[in-house]
Amino acid sequence: MSESRAGGEDGLAQNRALWDERARLHGSTAADRFYDVESFLAGRQTLYALERELAGDVTGKDLLHLQCHFGMDTLSWARLGAHVTGVDFSPVAVERARLLAGRAGLAATFVEADTQRLPSSLAGRFDLAVATYGVLCWIADLAAWARGAAMALRPGGSLVLVDLHPAYQSVASVDPLVVDWPYGGGEPQRETVSGTYADPDLATPEQETVQYPHSLGEIVTAVARAGLTVKHLGEHITADFDPRGILPPDKDGLYRLPFGDSHLPILYSLRATSPGVRLS
Repeated sequence: MSESRAGGEDGLAQNRALWDERARLHGSTAADRFYDVESFLAGRQTLYALERELAGDVTGKDLLHLQCHFGMDTLSWARLGAHVTGVDFSPVAVERARLLAGRAGLAATFVEADTQRLPSSLAGRFDLAVATYGVLCWIADLAAWARGAAMALRPGGSLVLVDLHPAYQSVASVDPLVVDWPYGGGEPQRETVSGTYADPDLATPEQETVQYPHSLGEIVTAVARAGLTVKHLGEHITADFDPRGILPPDKDGLYRLPFGDSHLPILYSLRATSPGVRLS
């Protein structure tokens, strides 16, 4: 086993333990920033305009949600008319997702799997593969992730990816501006963390994690080498929410990452298509 593969395996186990814990906790406190389960069950839509616009009308389409956590976004796609399958490597998240689908009365399939090793049973079954917000930093093998997404698509299907921009991920604080994370390269970044982005005041035991910085060029290249054609690449200096909780909202309610007299991008968006034409 190579050193890089060994490091990836080590990180996978540590990160699964972290996300098992987060899957147990998210949506369980009144101060949770993202996962209000009761309002979701009452009809709240959890998707943002950016990914909805990239995906287009999903009515009747088969949609694969990569790294789906405990299913709120997956089920929001179902509410928009998609036939949904969610994939996550956390067994706790998958079980919670299935329970949530039952409570919401929505049809959905949830699969426990590492998105770097998608099961062959998913091959060629989907019109859309979607991954959003805080996904690729947990992926050691970016090429394998992209190949898996491409494998799951039908001819003419699309990958829709919206994630934190690598420039934003490199920033530790805004005032003062501190940059403490690499811009790309993919080398494992080991960190001991406690708490969760969903509720910063929630105390949790310290856990070891491993994250992987990927540059925008590395991400686009991985997608292209997987056989997909990039149709859209956007870099966004405004966001409807602050994924990491380090930015103050501006007067218009949007979030920006100041850099001198300008701004750095917070998010990027990508849409890439599988070769061929979808057969009806």
